[in-house]
Amino acid sequence: MRKVLAILFLFFSGILSSQELTQTIRGTVVDKQTQNALYGAVVQVLNVDGKNALADENGKFRIEKVPIGRHQVKISLLSYKEKVQTAILTSGKEIVLNIELEESVIEGQEIVVIAETDKTKTNNKNATVSSRAFTIEETSRYAGSRNDPARMAANFAGVSGANDSRNDIIIRGNSPLGVLWRLNGMDIPNPNHFGNLGSTGGPISILNNNTLDNSDFLSSAFPADFGNAIAGVFDLKMRPGNNEKYEFLGQVGLNGFEFAAEGPFSKKKNSSFLVDYRYSTLGVFKALGINFGTGAAVPQYQDLTYNFTFPTKKAGKFTFYGIGGLSHVTLLDKERDKKEDLYGYKGIDTYFKSNVGVSGILHTYVINESSYLRSSLGYSGQYNRITADNVLFDTLGVATGFTKPNYHSTTWTNKYSANTIYNKKFSAKNFITSGIFIDDFQTLMADSVDNADSAGYHVLRHFSGNSVLGQAFFNWQHKFSDKFTLNSGVRYIHFMLNNTNNVEPRMGLRYSFTETQSLSFGAGLHSQVQPLYVYFSSVYDTATRVSRKTNFDLGLTKSVHAVMAYDVNLGKSARIKTEVYYQYLYNVPVRMSRPYFSVLNLGANFESPNVDSLVNKGTGENYGLEFTLEKFYSKGYYYLVTASLFQSYYYGSDNIKRNTAFNGNYVLNVLGGKEFKIKEKHTFALDLKVTYAGGKRYTPIDLPASQFFGVEVKDYSHAYEKQYPAYFRLDIKPSYRYNMKKMTMEINCDFQNVTRHDNIFQQSYDNSKQAIVTDYQLKFFFIPQFRLLF
Repeated sequence: MRKVLAILFLFFSGILSSQELTQTIRGTVVDKQTQNALYGAVVQVLNVDGKNALADENGKFRIEKVPIGRHQVKISLLSYKEKVQTAILTSGKEIVLNIELEESVIEGQEIVVIAETDKTKTNNKNATVSSRAFTIEETSRYAGSRNDPARMAANFAGVSGANDSRNDIIIRGNSPLGVLWRLNGMDIPNPNHFGNLGSTGGPISILNNNTLDNSDFLSSAFPADFGNAIAGVFDLKMRPGNNEKYEFLGQVGLNGFEFAAEGPFSKKKNSSFLVDYRYSTLGVFKALGINFGTGAAVPQYQDLTYNFTFPTKKAGKFTFYGIGGLSHVTLLDKERDKKEDLYGYKGIDTYFKSNVGVSGILHTYVINESSYLRSSLGYSGQYNRITADNVLFDTLGVATGFTKPNYHSTTWTNKYSANTIYNKKFSAKNFITSGIFIDDFQTLMADSVDNADSAGYHVLRHFSGNSVLGQAFFNWQHKFSDKFTLNSGVRYIHFMLNNTNNVEPRMGLRYSFTETQSLSFGAGLHSQVQPLYVYFSSVYDTATRVSRKTNFDLGLTKSVHAVMAYDVNLGKSARIKTEVYYQYLYNVPVRMSRPYFSVLNLGANFESPNVDSLVNKGTGENYGLEFTLEKFYSKGYYYLVTASLFQSYYYGSDNIKRNTAFNGNYVLNVLGGKEFKIKEKHTFALDLKVTYAGGKRYTPIDLPASQFFGVEVKDYSHAYEKQYPAYFRLDIKPSYRYNMKKMTMEINCDFQNVTRHDNIFQQSYDNSKQAIVTDYQLKFFFIPQFRLLF
C-alpha cells in the first residue's frame, strides 16, 4: 500500500510540476512630456518567443501567458527612445506597467538605449544631476533596508545612514531637516512613526512599499520643480490598484501585521481601489527575545494607506489618496537596556505620542496633444505629545519609586495645500513646466519645563496661529540634439509669517559625447524655511516670569549648489558614475551668545530645542567626491558599490570653522545579490550588504563639571571636534519564493550586524556612577518576514 501511495504521489507531483505557471503583463504607454497615449508602441518580452503586443489607441497593451520569473520588457516606437524595463512575474499578482517614452529630436528614427535600465533617467523630466530613479522592488531586495525607501536610499552615493535607531537621510553632510518629502505631487510632513516635530526621520516608516510606485531620489542641484529644501528630495508616487481583477496580500514582519486588497470599482470605467493596513508586531518580536533598542518597552503603532483612481472620458483622471499613522511608547528608566538602549534617557521616564496623516486629491487633465495640467488639493497634519518626568534617587543612587515632572510638550500642525502644474511640449526640442504651490499652516506649540530655581514651571514656547507659504516655478527644457540638453528654471518662495522671500535660479546641462558616456553639470540657488519650532522659541525673564519670542523675524536659510557628473555605461547592464560637488550655505541662523550654535546642526538627535535670540549671520560649506559602480539586476545577480569622501563645516557667530554634527568624512557601501531558480516554482535568493562609515561627531562631556553640578555638562568649546570610531555593519538576507497556481508565498529573514560589531550610539553622564557611560547601537538584529500574494 505504501508503494502504491508513493507511486501516486510521484505521479501527481510530476503532473503538477509539469504545468507551466504563467502570468499576464499589461499596462499603458504614454508620451513622457504630454501624457498622451502612444498608439502602435511595440511591447516585447525579451528572450521569450511570441510574447509581444501593440498598444491600442488608448495606449493599452496586454501580453498573456508569460512564464513566471524575472523578464526584460522592451518598449519601442518610431521617433521615440527605446526603453527596457524589468518585470518580476509571480503567480500571485499581475504586472501592470505604466510606461513613459521620451520623443527623439531626430524625427523618424528609433533611438536604441544601450543600458537595460538607466537609473539616471528619473520620472522627473527636468532633473540633470544628482538624481536617481529607484524601483520599489529595491526597497524590499536590499539587505538591511527593512522595506523602507529611506533606508534603501542610504545605500546611494552621498548618503550616510549609519544610525540603527532612525532612518534619517543625511545627504552630503547636510542635516536631515533639509530633506523634502513629496507624495503624489504634494509636499508632506515627516512620514514616519515616532517622528518628532520638525524632523524628517523616524524608527519605522509609515510609507508602505507595497503601495508605492517607482519614484525619484534627488540629492543636490534639483530642478525648480522643488523648493523649500536645501539637502535633497524624495519624490514618491503611489501606484493605482488593479483595475481588472481583485488581488490580496497578507504579510507579517517588523513593519506589522499587514493586509492589503485591491481591485476594480468598475471594470467598464477602469476605476480601482487599493487599501493597506498594518498593525504593530513589536510585542511579538519582544516575546521572541528580539531587541530593537527600547529596553523592555514595546512601541505601539498602526497605519493605513489608500489610493482610489477614477479615470473619466472628458474630465481627466481623479485620484484620491492618503496615508496615516498612529504611534505611542512609554520609556521608563527602570526598563532601560543598559547596553543597547537607543531611545530612553537615564533617570527619565518618557511618554511619547505621535500621529501623522496625509490626504489628497490629484487631478490629471490632458488639454490637447501637446499639453496637460496636473493639480492637487490636500490636507496633512502632525501631532506630538511628550511628557518627561525625572526619576528621584536616594543618596545611594537607588530609585525611590517617585518621579518629578520635568518637561511637557503638546504640538500640532495642520496644513492645507493646493498646487497646479502646467506642462507644454512645443516640439521634441522644447518643453516647459510651470506651477504654483500654496500651503496654509495652522499651528499650536506649547511646552514648558520645570523651574529649577523656584516652584512651578516656566513656559518655553506658547504659540497658536497660522501662516502661508507660497511658491511658484518655471522650467524650460531645450534639446539642442539627442546628445545635448539644457534644463533651466527659476523658483520663487515667500513665507508670509514674516514676509521673507527668495528668488532661486536653477540650471542643468547634459552632454552625451558617445553612446555610452555623458558629462553633466548642475547649479542653483536653494532656500528653506526654518523648522517652525525655531520661530516660536522664546527667552524667559526670571524677574517678570514672562517669555518673549525672539526668532520671529528670521530669514530663510540659503544654499548654492554646484555639481559635475560623469557617467559611463559598461555594456547593457552596468555603469560607473562619479560626481564632484560644492555647496555653500549662508543666511544661517546662529546665536551671538553661544558662538558654537548653528541651525545647520539641528536634527542630530530627537530634540526640538528652545534656542532664542538667533540671527541670520552664519555660513557653512559641504564638498566632496562620490563614486558609484552598479550592475543592474540581470542574469540572476546584481551588485552596487558606492563610495563618498566629503567634508562638512559650519561657521558660528564667532566665524570659527567647525565640523558639523554630520561630518562623517566617508561612507562605503557594498551590496550584492544572487537569485537561484530551482525548477519553475521555487526561487532562492541571497542578498548581502556591508557598510563602513565615519563615526558620528559629538561634543565631549566635561566630567569634572558634570560631577560638581550633578548633571551632564558638555564642553562646547570643542563642539563636534571629536568623532566616535568608524561604523561597520554586515547584513545578510536569505529569501525564498514559492509560486503556486494562483498564489505566491515569500519568506525572508534579514540578519543585521551579523558580526556583532560594537557601533557607538552615544555617550552620556551617569550621576549615580559619577562617570561617562556609553550606549551602543544594535549588536545583532534579525527581522523575519512572511508574505502571501493571491
